[in-house]
Amino acid sequence: MTCPSLFRSPATAEVVGDAADVPAGRAQGRAATLLGQLGREDTLGQFLRFFLVGAATTLVYAVLFVALHGLGYLTAHLIATAATTALANEMHRRLTFRAEERVHWFTAQWEAGGVTVLGLLATSTALGWLDAVTDDAPVGVQVALVAAVTATIGVLRFVALRWIFRAPAPDRG
Repeated sequence: MTCPSLFRSPATAEVVGDAADVPAGRAQGRAATLLGQLGREDTLGQFLRFFLVGAATTLVYAVLFVALHGLGYLTAHLIATAATTALANEMHRRLTFRAEERVHWFTAQWEAGGVTVLGLLATSTALGWLDAVTDDAPVGVQVALVAAVTATIGVLRFVALRWIFRAPAPDRG
């Protein structure tokens, strides 16, 4: 018999107790471990929060893009991108990097928004290409294309925000 304690880390055992010894408990243990990782300030914790913010704001983008699609794909894209970029930047400042005390709102918008310009150019180019090669691409295909390009740019954005525009650590003095 395998020792039950091998199925969970000590931190997980504190969160879920002996329930981790049964299969349903293992799932709860994994969820607790993931939630614990989300709260950490290491690279993985920040990347997981960055991913969740990105996923949430991409959903908001999709809703705005579809709602505004009657204005034309490019106009809808520009408006939805501007709105969700500001939202994502603020969520990253507060949630992903927990820098609201160290980084002013305008600084976060300027730095992350500057990186986002690359994404806007890439997604606009991709949408323009799709429009040129198809007569009338479905909205779902347009949103999927923007999401794929945005995910790629998002990794570059994470690197820039994590290591290039890193806020100074709070003074522990």
